[in-house]
Amino acid sequence: MNNDILLVDDDPDTIKLLCRILAGSGNLRFATNGEDALRLAREAAPDLMLLDAEMPGLNGFQVFDALKAEPALADVAVIFVTSQSEALFAVSAFEKGAADYITKPVNAALVLARVRTQLRVKRLTDELRRTATTDSLTGVASRRQFDESLKLEWLRAQRTGDPLALILVDVDHFKLYNDRYGHPPGDVCLREVAQALVSASQRCADLVARYGGEEFVLLLSQTTRRGAEHIAHLILDTVEALGIPHEASPTARNVTVSIGIGCLDTAGASWGNKPPDSRRKEAFHACYTAGDLVLAADRALYSAKAAGRAQARVLDIADAYSPQLARDIAPSGLARSSGG
Repeated sequence: MNNDILLVDDDPDTIKLLCRILAGSGNLRFATNGEDALRLAREAAPDLMLLDAEMPGLNGFQVFDALKAEPALADVAVIFVTSQSEALFAVSAFEKGAADYITKPVNAALVLARVRTQLRVKRLTDELRRTATTDSLTGVASRRQFDESLKLEWLRAQRTGDPLALILVDVDHFKLYNDRYGHPPGDVCLREVAQALVSASQRCADLVARYGGEEFVLLLSQTTRRGAEHIAHLILDTVEALGIPHEASPTARNVTVSIGIGCLDTAGASWGNKPPDSRRKEAFHACYTAGDLVLAADRALYSAKAAGRAQARVLDIADAYSPQLARDIAPSGLARSSGG
C-alpha cells in the first residue's frame, strides 16, 4: 500500500527538507498555503498531513478546522509543524485532535519516526474498520455495515422520493448441506454464493451483506420493483450455474436459494397505474420505516420458501402487514430500471 502524505508549509525550503527526509515513505504532495492544501485534500484524502501552524492567509489551525468539518476528511491524521516550543501550543493542538506535533528546526530522525508511527496507526485503524464492516467468512459486507447503510439509504429515499429495494436471499436446506458434507465445505458454499450475489448485483452502489447464518441481503438504492425482480432472476440463474452438489436437498440436486423482495416504489402495485405527483411521493415515503422494508422482504422470502423454495417472491412495502399478497416475480428478460 502506497501511503499518501500531504506537506503544507509556506516556506519552500521546509517543504524541500521534509521531502528529502520522507523520500521513500510514500507519495508526497505539497502545498504552500492553506487554500491549496484544502483543494489537494479534497481531490484525494491523504493518509497523513504535516501542517505548518503559522501561515499567512489560512493558518494551520483554520485548515485543521476546515478538514474536521468535512466528513470525507475528518479522519485525516494531522501532525502540526511549528516554530513554537511552548507547552501551551502542544496542549491546544492535542485538544483540537491533532495526531502529533513537530517543532522547527525539524530533526530528521524525529520527523521520520513520528510519521512512521502515524502511518502505522492509520493502517491498524483501517484494518479495524474493515474488520467491523466486512464479514470475515464471505468477504461481503457485515450485518453492521448493512444496518448503517440501510439507515442512510432510507433517509436518502425519503429526501429524494426515489425507489428503494431490498432483497433477502436464503440458501435452501443449508443445515442439511452441513449435515451431509460438513462445516468446512459449508463455509466454501457460503463464500461461493456470496460471490454469486456480488456478480449479480452489477452496480458498485449496490450493497451485498451477510444477514446472518445462511442468509444474505442486497440493498439496492434507486431501484424499482422491476429492477429488483431483474436482479432476483440473475441471482437464481447465477447460483444455479455454480452447480454445487446438494444430494441431501429435497428441492434440487444442486444448491439453490429462495428470495424475498421488499420494495419502496411509488410506481408499484399499491399505487395502481397512475404515477403519483411529488407531494404524494413524499407522503408515501413518510408512511413507512426502514423496518417495514425489511419486513416486506422477510415475508416475501417466507412465502417463496413455503411455495417450494428455489424461487423469488415480491411484496410492496405498503403490503408488509399483508403477507398473503406476496406474489411471484415478473418473467425474466426485463431490463433493470432505476431512479423511479
